[in-house]
Amino acid sequence: MIDLSFFRGRKVLLTGHSGFKGSWMCRVLVNAGAEVCGYSLPPDEENCLYHLAKIEDSVCNVFADIRDYETLSKCFKEFQPDIVIHMAAQPLVIDGYEKPRYTYETNVMGTVNLLDCIRQSNSVKSVLNVTTDKVYRNNEWCWGYRENEALDGYDPYSNSKSCSELVTHCYAQSFFKDTGVNISTARAGNVIGGGDFAKNRIIPDCVRAKKSGRAIYVRNPYSIRPYQHVLEAIFAYLMIVEKQYDNSHFAGNYNIGPDESDCVTTEKLVTLFCEYWNNAISWYTDDSVKDVHEANRLKLDCSLAKSVFGWKPRWSVKDAITQTCEWSKVWLNGGNIAEEMDREIRLYLESEG
Repeated sequence: MIDLSFFRGRKVLLTGHSGFKGSWMCRVLVNAGAEVCGYSLPPDEENCLYHLAKIEDSVCNVFADIRDYETLSKCFKEFQPDIVIHMAAQPLVIDGYEKPRYTYETNVMGTVNLLDCIRQSNSVKSVLNVTTDKVYRNNEWCWGYRENEALDGYDPYSNSKSCSELVTHCYAQSFFKDTGVNISTARAGNVIGGGDFAKNRIIPDCVRAKKSGRAIYVRNPYSIRPYQHVLEAIFAYLMIVEKQYDNSHFAGNYNIGPDESDCVTTEKLVTLFCEYWNNAISWYTDDSVKDVHEANRLKLDCSLAKSVFGWKPRWSVKDAITQTCEWSKVWLNGGNIAEEMDREIRLYLESEG
């Protein structure tokens, strides 16, 4: 599905590189021989995958806000990227409720700033805007959403990502048609994996509970999500970037998620986590706690990516949990994080799905 040798010597500008998914993307790209320039806010000092894996030693780092157009434009002019992967975002639903204006400024105007820099660049050929499975108007259907469904995220985070999709489509039609600049968006399901320390996210909550020896609090055990390992998303993103580089036929909007059997409840996900640790940890919920609105049922139909690229998921949700726990075990024991990431990358590439 992907030839990593394609990236050898390519200049890749990656926004959001200091985050969880960004750090995994950096590791894969650097191992593939790409020249990576990362643009993001400075990483957190405590429990940060970027620092744990020593990402700063292998990429060019620009620490600035995606809302800062002047700095972003300067970065484009100096680096002259061939490929742009846009992952910088305010990525959390609950933070969207708490900071709606910041969320829209980052996720919408950040996308506008990036695309306008690309509009004025002479080097860029392939662009991917990473959004989310939550861009769709959620009708609580039992079947997966397709790429031609209405975009209308309910909450500020989800809605801002819907807007980012619309901005990308507008720029693609208005400025990049027949220019040799090919642009896609990727709508990935819920990504899990080692090194995610975000607050109010279920697997990081599980790892924190394991570390502290307490039970796991689960907000909504019956919600259904398309959970997948971070490497599923990373390699799908790179596949799209590679395929569309010289062929506009591949540019489009793509769902990236697990098979139907791996769209599971949060209860099932947490149970798998507990089983890995021989049920030495438990979980609980509290119906008296009133949380913000989140969709109860969310699935993706990934038929388009499978048809266009011959793509398919390689790891089941159980595989994803197993590898996440393996990473967590290395971290809890003070092991070598970069080596563990490389082990998982090799294992993923050797998997047949």
